[in-house]
Amino acid sequence: MRLRSLTVTFICFFITFLSWVLTPSALALTQIRLFDISYNDCPPELAKGAVISSGSAAANCFIVTGKAENGSKKTVYDADIYGRIYDANNDSVMQNRTRLGSIAEIPPGVSDFELRISVPANQPTPLKLKQFKAAGFSAPVRK
Repeated sequence: MRLRSLTVTFICFFITFLSWVLTPSALALTQIRLFDISYNDCPPELAKGAVISSGSAAANCFIVTGKAENGSKKTVYDADIYGRIYDANNDSVMQNRTRLGSIAEIPPGVSDFELRISVPANQPTPLKLKQFKAAGFSAPVRK
């Protein structure tokens, strides 16, 4: 009886040890710092016929640019960009929406990024870009 309980205990410890050693790496989110954020008007070929998401009102097209710092040692994939954009009157340009777009790949270190946005034409400029950040995965998620 005693030998049987020792065998069961040994097998439990062995299985636990194997689960720690053989566990696959997790696809956890990697935080990306975004800085030097600015914007410019879109080139005419991109701005032509711009409308807001409802499709009924005219819009101004802007390209948001900046730098993305990937502090990890791996390339980050499918990083979602979050931020807040306000007009000259401190009104939100994209109400109830903080996800602005994505970056397909961010290699380790600092790299440039750009993002196209459409802003309703009746909102006054200059725009104020605040609280920009990104988060992505250490391996491709979409195939």
